[in-house]
Amino acid sequence: MQTLTILGSTGSIGVNTLDVIRRHRQRYRVIALCAHTQIDRLFDQCIEFQPRYAVVGNAELAVDLTRRLAANACETAVDFGPEALVRMAELPEIDTVMAAIVGAAGLPPTLAAAIAGKRILLANKEALVMAGPVFMRAVRENQAVLLPIDSEHNAIFQSLPRDYSGDLLTSGVSRLLLTASGGPFRNTRITELASVTPEQACAHPNWVMGRKISVDSATMMNKGLEIIEAHWLFNVPPDQIEVVIHPQSVIHSLVQYIDGSVIAELGNPDMRTPIAHALAYPDRIASGVEPLDLFKIASLHFERPDFERFPCLAQAYRALQDGDSAPATLNAANEVAVQSFLDGQISFTDIPRVIAKVMDQSEVKKLATLADVLAADSAARWLAEQAIGDIDLQ
Repeated sequence: MQTLTILGSTGSIGVNTLDVIRRHRQRYRVIALCAHTQIDRLFDQCIEFQPRYAVVGNAELAVDLTRRLAANACETAVDFGPEALVRMAELPEIDTVMAAIVGAAGLPPTLAAAIAGKRILLANKEALVMAGPVFMRAVRENQAVLLPIDSEHNAIFQSLPRDYSGDLLTSGVSRLLLTASGGPFRNTRITELASVTPEQACAHPNWVMGRKISVDSATMMNKGLEIIEAHWLFNVPPDQIEVVIHPQSVIHSLVQYIDGSVIAELGNPDMRTPIAHALAYPDRIASGVEPLDLFKIASLHFERPDFERFPCLAQAYRALQDGDSAPATLNAANEVAVQSFLDGQISFTDIPRVIAKVMDQSEVKKLATLADVLAADSAARWLAEQAIGDIDLQ
């Protein structure tokens, strides 16, 4: 039986993970559930799955959850804070960690899981975007197993040769093709983007996601972060990773081979598919997702991305080319800018302007340790706050 810690159990990935586990209780045992502030949902999850441990964001929430669980005869022990997340990722009684905490907060426990040699189901982009060299070194040195959960990277993983060792040439691969829906503003006039509201930006046409990730999809920063992630996951240079806009979100990504073949993974846009694949790998289990009806789909469309419409995509390529601390800077600036947009402080089109200003002002530094990563992250956040407070970002 596979034993798990779920980091981010109340988010969309965590909820979908538990839905797959619910269908295969004989295969999986949840040991720890970790959330932040959604204790109503976490309470329900604890009652159903009876984990040994639960983690919340602060002491007050921990007291509240402990009281409610005790009143329902649930013996789950409750802890709180960032250090508790790290402890849950290192538990000796677990073999698998679902890393699904959004943002920089997910980096320390995900890195801890790698150092502990766990099987990591990676849905936290920031572990690779912010700390690619540090994280991948920890995976290699501690023989951790890394399985991608992002639908695009999971699709590439499935489409590469089973024995792929990180060398495109010897594997007969010429490039990776990351598909993108184009988000809700693919056909919106560029002149109208400045008036976009958070509600409009969060209304993704195909996927059900959290607010931050939905905004990233609307700006295509989500795809930019995935380019950086793909570079580290598959050891592929930037010029061999191409983005293809595919509005139907049926083809989740493709691998092009030197013989002219292109292998793709197709399916309905439902995160339970890659979650089930990673949970059971190398086996296959039912995910609860309806099979793809090609006759209903009928046709598929593809477009090249417009870098004028999606300047965040260009900034991501820039960060990957600059290397070292540049991706961490990009990620931090984006997180601050997106939150400010969601809070009504800046406009939608200010997001890439803030990011560009922070990138221009930041020195690219080597990353050797987690402390180096967090220092770059902190510096970029300060610069982003300064940029947001500046009336004229030009």
